[in-house]
Amino acid sequence: MSFEPDADPLSDVRQETWFAYMRVMLRLNYEMNRQLQADSDLSLQDYDVLNALADSPDSRLRLTALAARIGLERTRLSHHLQRMAGRGLVERTASTEDGRAVDVVLTEAGLGVLRAATPGHVALVRRMFFDGLDDDLVDPLHTALEQIHEQVVTHGTLPRPGQWQHRWPEHNG
Repeated sequence: MSFEPDADPLSDVRQETWFAYMRVMLRLNYEMNRQLQADSDLSLQDYDVLNALADSPDSRLRLTALAARIGLERTRLSHHLQRMAGRGLVERTASTEDGRAVDVVLTEAGLGVLRAATPGHVALVRRMFFDGLDDDLVDPLHTALEQIHEQVVTHGTLPRPGQWQHRWPEHNG
C-alpha cells in the first residue's frame, strides 16, 4: 500500500502520540464493551445512548441531537434504537417541539438498567484509565481532550452537540 506524501507530515512525537491514542481508544472501547455485556447485558453503544438520555432534560433528546451527541450516523442510531426499544430501554415518540421530528425517551426500565450498570462501568474506568495516571496529569489531559473535542466538532461532519455530560447518571435527580 502506498500513501501520498502529505504536504505537512506529522512530527515524530505527534505520530507516536496519535498511535498511543489509537491503542488506548481501541483497547479501552473493547474492555468497556466486554465489561458492560458481561455484567449488564448492555453494549457500549447501549450504555452511551442510555447515559446521554439520562443526562438530558426530561431524559429525552431529539434523534438528530442524540446522534450528534454520541457521534453516530443518524440511520445507524435509528436501527440501534429499534432494538433498544424492543428491549424496553427507550421509546421513540413524536417530538414535543416539532411533530415531524422524533424524540428518544429513556424509560424507567432503561434508567434502572443504566443505574445498575454504572457502578461496574465507573470501576472499570477508574481501574483502566485513571489508576495508572499521575494525579498531576489529570487536569492537563482534561484540557487537551476538551481542545481536541472542539477541533473535531468544529471540523467534523456531525452537527455541534447541544450539551455535554458532566456527571454520572446516579447523580441525576
